[in-house]
Amino acid sequence: MGKGGEKLEVKKGRKISLEELSAHRTPNDAWLAYQGKVYDVSGWEDHPGGSVIFTHAGDDCTDIFAAFHPISAVKDMERFEIGEVDETIIPTALFANKLKPEKQKEFEKAYRTLRAKLFAAGLFNASPAYYVYKVSSNLLLLAASIFCAVVSDSIFVNLIGAILLGLFWQQSGWLAHDFLHHQVFKNRVYGDMMGLIIGDLFQGFSVQWWKSKHNAHHAVPNLHASVQGACDGDPDIDTMPILAWTLKMAESAKDCKKGRFLIQWQAFFYFPALLFARLAWAHQSWVFVFGGWGQHSVAAAALDQKKMQYPTAEKVCLILHYVGLLAIMSHMPILNAIAYFIVAQTSCGLFLATVFGLGHNGMAVYPANQRPDFWKLQVTTTRNVTSNWFVDWFCGGLQYQVDHHLFPMLPRHNLKKVHTLVESFCKEQGVTYHEADMWQGTVEILSHLHEISTEFIKEFPAM
Repeated sequence: MGKGGEKLEVKKGRKISLEELSAHRTPNDAWLAYQGKVYDVSGWEDHPGGSVIFTHAGDDCTDIFAAFHPISAVKDMERFEIGEVDETIIPTALFANKLKPEKQKEFEKAYRTLRAKLFAAGLFNASPAYYVYKVSSNLLLLAASIFCAVVSDSIFVNLIGAILLGLFWQQSGWLAHDFLHHQVFKNRVYGDMMGLIIGDLFQGFSVQWWKSKHNAHHAVPNLHASVQGACDGDPDIDTMPILAWTLKMAESAKDCKKGRFLIQWQAFFYFPALLFARLAWAHQSWVFVFGGWGQHSVAAAALDQKKMQYPTAEKVCLILHYVGLLAIMSHMPILNAIAYFIVAQTSCGLFLATVFGLGHNGMAVYPANQRPDFWKLQVTTTRNVTSNWFVDWFCGGLQYQVDHHLFPMLPRHNLKKVHTLVESFCKEQGVTYHEADMWQGTVEILSHLHEISTEFIKEFPAM
C-alpha cells in the first residue's frame, strides 16, 4: 500500500496467520489485526493520531484501538482491509495470542465486558466541577510562586517560590495529561485547546511532542523494539546511556569506558538524573516545534513533527511561556533569579519523574514481538502507588497507573472506583497485579537498577 491508503492489488478476504502478520512490523510495511480482520496501513502518514498507528504493526491492535478511539473510527480502517486472521493455526511463538485461541478469547471477552460495564455505569463521564476546582487550585500555586518572587529579595523566600513553581508545572502536567487523553471533553478539539493552554503556555511542553511520546508509551509500555526501523519500542525507557532497565539495554555500553562507569553506578545516578528531566523534556519540546539540535526518543517523530495539528498556536504559547518566566524573574536580583530558575526546573523534574518512575520502572520489560495481550501487557509492566491524600494530589491520578493504562480516557476522579474492580478482575483471572507505597516502590526501582548493574558486570567483565 502506498502513502495515504492507495492500495496495491490485494486479494481481500484471504486467511493470514499470526506468524505472517508478525512479519510486517515497520512503518513502510505495517499490517494490523483488529477484531479478527487484517489491515495494511503501510505508509499511512495521514493517520489522525500520528505515528502511534505503527506501534502495533505486526500485531493485534483491537484493545489499544478501543482504549483510544470512539467506535466510529473503525470506518477509517475499512479501506485498508486485506484479509482475516487464520485462527486454525496455533502460533509456535509469542505473537498476538499468548494462550490457545479459545482460552485467550474467553479472557479477552471478559475484560471487554468489564470495559462495557464501566461505560454503562457512566464512569467515563467527567465532572466539570472537579476540573474547574483542579485548574483553579493549581493557579493558586502559580500566584503564590509569583508572590514569593515579587514581594521579597530574600533568597529563602524566592526559592520557596521556585519550589512552588516546580509544583505548579508538575500539577499542570497532570491536568494537561487529563485533557489530552480526552477524559474531560467529548469534543477532542476542546481538550486540545486546554492542552495548548496548560501544556504549552503554563508548563512549557509541546502538545504534539507530548502526544507523540506519550501515546506511543501507552501503546507499547516497557517494550524493546522488535526489529530495526520498527516503532514498537517504548520511548519512555529510552534512557541510555545513563540508565539501563534491562541487560539488553546495558549491553550497548560494554565497550565504552564512560558507559560502563554509568551503568555500574546507575542506582546512585537515578535521582540526580531526575533533576534534569524537565530541562531535557523542555528542550525536546522546543526542538520539536521550532527545529534545531536535539534527539527524539520516538522512532517516527519526524512524521509527527510534519503533521503538527496546531503549529502556530504551539509556537506562540511556548514563546509566551518563556516570556512569562523571564517577567517573573525580572523582579529578583540577578543571582536570586538564576537560583530561582535552576530550582524551579530541577524540582519540577524531580516531582514529575519520581511519579513517572514509580509507574513503570523496575517492572516487566518484553521484546515487542513477544508481548502478551493488551490487558496482561498493561498490568505486568505497571505499578500502582498506594493511595492516601498526599499521594492522590502529588501523583495527579497516576497513583492508579494500572487502571489508567487500561482505561486512559477514564476521568481521574473515577479511577478509585475502577481500581477495586480491576484488582478483583486480575485476581479472578490469575493476572499479576502489583501495588507499592512510594517508599517501597522507590526501593524496588533502585534495587532493580543495582541488579542490572551486577548482571552487566558479570556478563560483560572489563577487559
